[in-house]
Amino acid sequence: MNGKYQPGQKVFLTGGNTHLIKEATVLRYTGGFYTIRINNGGGVKVRESRIYPSREETEAAILNRAR
Repeated sequence: MNGKYQPGQKVFLTGGNTHLIKEATVLRYTGGFYTIRINNGGGVKVRESRIYPSREETEAAILNRAR
């Protein structure tokens, strides 16, 4: 696996709504995308730029985007 995050690792996801942060678990990394399972039961493929290792880093990224 060449990605930054490992399968089973907890990450935080941002969406189109910048105030929305969801906790998720990494399932796999393939072709530049992570497949993650959102804790509400859904799953999605996302680029690395949309996930962060901690809630604090996610909040900081959202604040930087808002500026």
